[in-house]
Amino acid sequence: MAKPHVVVIPYPAQGHVIPFLELAQRLVQQGIRVTFVNTDFNQKGVASNWLDKGSFGGLMQMVSISDGLEPWEDRSDLCKLTLSIMQTMPHKLEELIETINKEESSKVSCVIADDCMAWAIQVAKKMGIGSAAFWPASVATLASIFSFQKLIDDGIINEKGIPLKDHTIQLSEAMPPIKSENLAWACFMDVATIEASFQLVKEAEEAYRLTEWFICNSTTDLEAAAFSMYSQLMPIGPLLASNRLADQAGHFWQEDSTCLTWLDQQQPCSVIYIAFGSFTIFDQTHFEELALGLELSNRPFLWVVRPGMTKETTTSYPDGYTERVGSRGRIVSWAPQQKVLAHPSSMLHESLWLELYFRRCHKRTSFSVLAILC
Repeated sequence: MAKPHVVVIPYPAQGHVIPFLELAQRLVQQGIRVTFVNTDFNQKGVASNWLDKGSFGGLMQMVSISDGLEPWEDRSDLCKLTLSIMQTMPHKLEELIETINKEESSKVSCVIADDCMAWAIQVAKKMGIGSAAFWPASVATLASIFSFQKLIDDGIINEKGIPLKDHTIQLSEAMPPIKSENLAWACFMDVATIEASFQLVKEAEEAYRLTEWFICNSTTDLEAAAFSMYSQLMPIGPLLASNRLADQAGHFWQEDSTCLTWLDQQQPCSVIYIAFGSFTIFDQTHFEELALGLELSNRPFLWVVRPGMTKETTTSYPDGYTERVGSRGRIVSWAPQQKVLAHPSSMLHESLWLELYFRRCHKRTSFSVLAILC
């Protein structure tokens, strides 16, 4: 009898690919065959930085399809990327599944799609294949997405997802309030990106109603109030590599593990950790203000400055910055994040997840670091 075969497809962002790959590895451990679908652009990085990919007895294969953009085009332009994905990838995924299904023993049993790739659920329905949606982030964020129509009806946002005024929203009495400007799709600077992201939101809500299963990378122990709003959601997380006594896979860039040795030399709960994922782009002024804010914090810090994090060709720090900061600041191009957050010296090792805000504290270009974004 042929093994069940699942096609897994994440949204092409670092914070989505890593938990999706963790999910895929759990499925393989249960004897399920998995085809993991990256975009062509991300495939090289994920494959080259995953050292343990030969440990699954042939049950997992990694493939890629085009996101519709040329290799040199800017993937940090989320409006452009999102619209291209929606226009190009549904047909590409359908072609991939048709190719897989030509071999009788490997026919696809189910598609597990990122809720930000809800079009993949439509492809599965069209092809008569079972489907599940997976949400890799907090269920509180998902609850705000599912509440978009109520937010429109209440005059909080317009039909295109743009906040109409500065509101504080509370989705239920048991959930903490959130400002309308911090809604997941609305926290971008330009209207075009907000509108494109809101299109994903509307499709995500539709996928919730269409899928056989909707699984989430969280647990009721952490988010009881959010889960209580949607009884169909199935908690299966948090999916952490450390739970398997393994290293995290799915990184777009090579991890610099030397920062762990540096962390060993710091005092418990003393280190500020700063990382902005795979999409955030700084202009030079804001980048320098962040650097100065970390300097003014007078705390040890570990800062991930990935390739291409600034709009400029090369990343430039304020004059004399590295000399002034010295060994108090450690800057790496990419970090083993789960190990950093679990380290005793990290201010986040007790699962304190806060948001990083910057407030201009003088007319000169400096920001004070008020809290931490992991």
